[in-house]
Amino acid sequence: MIAAMSEVVDLQAMDEGQVRQMLASMLTQISARDATIRFKQALIDKLTHENAVLKRLKFGLKSEKMNAEQRSLLDETLDADLAAVSDEIALAVPESAAAKDKQTPKRQALPAELPRQTFAHEPESTVCTAPGCGAQMKRIGEDVSEKLDYVPGVFSVHRHVRGKWACACCQNLVQVPVEPHVIDKGIPTPGLLAQVLVNKFADHLPLYRQEAIFGRAGVAIPRSTLAQWVGSCGVELQPLVDALKQDILRRSVIHADETPVQMLKPGHGKTHRAYLWAYAAGAHEDIKAVVYDFCESRAGSNARAFLDEWRGALVVDDFSGYKQLMGDSQHGQGQITEVGCWAHARRKFHDLQLANQSQIAEQAVRQIAQIYAVEREVKELSAEERLAIRQDKSQPLVQTLYEWLVLNRQKVPEGSATAKAIDYSLRRWSALTRFLEDGQVPVDNNWIENQIRPIAIGRNNWLFAGSLRGGQRAAAAMSLIQSAKLNGHDPHAYLKDVLTRLPTHMNSRIEELLPHRWGPA
Repeated sequence: MIAAMSEVVDLQAMDEGQVRQMLASMLTQISARDATIRFKQALIDKLTHENAVLKRLKFGLKSEKMNAEQRSLLDETLDADLAAVSDEIALAVPESAAAKDKQTPKRQALPAELPRQTFAHEPESTVCTAPGCGAQMKRIGEDVSEKLDYVPGVFSVHRHVRGKWACACCQNLVQVPVEPHVIDKGIPTPGLLAQVLVNKFADHLPLYRQEAIFGRAGVAIPRSTLAQWVGSCGVELQPLVDALKQDILRRSVIHADETPVQMLKPGHGKTHRAYLWAYAAGAHEDIKAVVYDFCESRAGSNARAFLDEWRGALVVDDFSGYKQLMGDSQHGQGQITEVGCWAHARRKFHDLQLANQSQIAEQAVRQIAQIYAVEREVKELSAEERLAIRQDKSQPLVQTLYEWLVLNRQKVPEGSATAKAIDYSLRRWSALTRFLEDGQVPVDNNWIENQIRPIAIGRNNWLFAGSLRGGQRAAAAMSLIQSAKLNGHDPHAYLKDVLTRLPTHMNSRIEELLPHRWGPA
C-alpha cells in the first residue's frame, strides 16, 4: 500500500510523456510476465502428464512380460523418473514443495552400530540482537538430525546438533539454520549420493545390486529410495551438463561418434536399439571434456539438434548421418567442415592384411604408419608448429600414398576386398587430408572412440530400461564422470564436492564447477 501511494505521488509529479513511457514499460513487463506464466503452465502440464503416465506404468509393472532383471531395471528407472519429474514440478511451482513434504513417510532410524561423527551448530553470538535488548540468551534445547555418509568402503553417520537459544527478556529465539542439500530433509550426504552415482554410471552397478551390497554392510536402503536419489541428482546436475555442452560448442574442432545400446520399453517386453552419441572437444583443444547424448535413433537429425548453430571442423567416421549435417542448408554449405579419420582408413587395410595376407594392404599400412610417426612427433607442439611440420613432412607422405593408391586401384578387380579398401580412402580423401590445412585438426577420431569405450564395456549391465528420460539422465551423469576422469579427478571426490556446492552455488558461476575448471574447495 505504501509503495502504491508513492507511485501515485510520482505519477502526479510526472508530465504526460513520462507517464506514457512508464505505462509502456509496465505493459512490456506485464506481457513478459504473462509469457513466463504461460510457459511455466505449459511445462507444468507436460510434467504432470508425464508423471501420470509414469505412475500408470509403475502400477502396471506386474503385467509386463519381462524377466526378473529387466523388471528390476525398469522398476528403478521408473522410480528415478518419478522423482525427477516431481523435482522439476517443484522447481516450476515452489508451493508444491510443502504438499510433497507432508506426504514424506517416516524414516527408520539409522543403525546404532554405525560410527557417528557429531557436528555442533551454534550461533556465533548468544547475546540477544532484538532492538533495545542485548541480554544474554539461554540454551533451551536442540534439534538433532542424522545423515548417512559414505567414503569408499565405510558407512558412517553425521550427527548434526543445532542448539536452540532463547532470550528470557524478549522471547527472541536463535538457531543456526539447516544448510541446503540436494536431497532436502533426506538422510544421504553428498558423499553417499556421489557413491551411488559412481556405482551406477561408472561401475555400471544397477540399483538392485547396490541395495544388496549396502545391505551386507548393515545399511538397508530400498532400491526405490536409491532410484529417487538418482532422479533428484539428475535434475540438480543437468545445468552443469548444459554448461559443459556449451563449453564444448565454443571450440573450433569437435569429435563425434555413436554407439548402440539396448533400451527396454514398457508395454512391449522387448528391447530395441537406441544410441548414445558422444561429442568431445578436439584432441588438440585447450579443454578435455566429453558430453553424451542419449537418443532413440541413429538419425542424423540428432547430431543436428545437438550441434545447433555450431560452426567448425567435425571429426567423424563415414556414417551418412554426419554427411547430412555437412550439406544441411540450415547450417550452410561449408560452415561445418568434415574431417576424416585415418584410423578408420588404416583399419580397412589392416583387416584385409590379417584376412588374406594382402601385400597391397601391408604396404598401405606401412605408409600410413609413417604419417602417424610424424603425428607422434608434433603431438605436444602448438597448432602453428604442428601445421608447419605436417606440411613439411606429412604432405609428401600423403601425396605419395595417394598416387600409390590410384595406381594400385587400376590393378585390382572390381568388387574385391582390396578394391573396397582403396575406394574407402580415395572416396574420403578430401576429408582425410584436412589435417594438412589446420594444425588444430587431429589426424583421426581415436580421441572420441576412447571416450565411447567405457560405455561399450559396461552396457551389458544397464539397459536404460523404460524411458528416454532415464537414458538422458544416465548420459548426463556419465558426461560429468568421464570428463572428471579426463582431467585426472577421482569421480567420487568430484561429484561429492559438486553436490555439496550446487544448492548454494550461483547459476551465473556454474562453469566454475565444470570438470576441467574444478578444484577442491
